[in-house]
Amino acid sequence: MDYADEASLRAVFASEQPDYVFHVAGATKGVSYEDFHRGNVLPTESLVNALRDAFPALKRFVMVSSLTAFGPSNDGPPVRETDAPKPVEHYGKSKLAAERVVEASRIPWTIVRPSGVYGPGDGDTLVLFRAAKMGVNLFYGNREKRAAMVYVDDLVDALVTAAQSDATRGKGYFIGDGIAYTWGEIQKHIGAAVGRRALNLNLPAFLVPLAGSAGELMTAFDKKPRLLNRQKALMDAQHAWLCSIDAARTDLGFRPRTDMAEGTRRAYAWYVEQGWL
Repeated sequence: MDYADEASLRAVFASEQPDYVFHVAGATKGVSYEDFHRGNVLPTESLVNALRDAFPALKRFVMVSSLTAFGPSNDGPPVRETDAPKPVEHYGKSKLAAERVVEASRIPWTIVRPSGVYGPGDGDTLVLFRAAKMGVNLFYGNREKRAAMVYVDDLVDALVTAAQSDATRGKGYFIGDGIAYTWGEIQKHIGAAVGRRALNLNLPAFLVPLAGSAGELMTAFDKKPRLLNRQKALMDAQHAWLCSIDAARTDLGFRPRTDMAEGTRRAYAWYVEQGWL
């Protein structure tokens, strides 16, 4: 099926007649807002339009959004569902726009907003495992900055539960493991999982926007979007990305089962097994 071709989507839905649809696909790399709009908003519009036309008996459409759709918590309390969304960069703004599409649709929906996701298959945190295996922990002024995280299996449990609960219809939820980690703590867990003592290198924070600009310059030459760009640097400049999971605990009975020590061990074992490390 083609996200840009609603006819192909309608054909798939008419044939499969799904009870539940999980919209997990999205664009995390791009330079302009149009890149993220094309990768996150337009496919969502196509999906909800095709579902509405082809299979109105759908039980639930679950969209995976992001904490970035509401923005950072910084020096305030963890972000809650009742807060006003304040995304600070293109990715978060596109995710919020996609949420608005879902909320305006005439299909039964639930939105799930994960914090940072890690575990087997994740390519973004792989760079931290590679550095730890080389015996180095690199910090760019972010050692004491805080982040909410969630192990991938716990996120999947939340998605499946949210899809099947009457209490979650027409609502959005933040998902994390309920702990406010510093990046120093996160990378300490990764080092323990790898089994090597690492040298901590604290580099100046201004190197991040410089590297982001360099990433965009390389993209201008080879047309390949990179994870590190000025928008990513803007995300990294925030002091804290924390969210409350109280609503998910109440409505979903959500209880994270995997702590970071176990989660990073599983992730490392998977990377080694797959030949990524």
